[in-house]
Amino acid sequence: MTTYAIDDLYVEIAYLAYHFHWPLAEILDLDHIERRRYAAEIGTIIQLTARE
Repeated sequence: MTTYAIDDLYVEIAYLAYHFHWPLAEILDLDHIERRRYAAEIGTIIQLTARE
């Protein structure tokens, strides 16, 4: 069984909470793939807005 590094999990949660203002419980309800996908989408938004 592979586990996710706890430090990486905190970074991921903080990133989503900071950008989407979601509460901790909602972020923790997401599975890992969903959290990673939303984090990637935030990264894309940041890159697109930086170009403007």
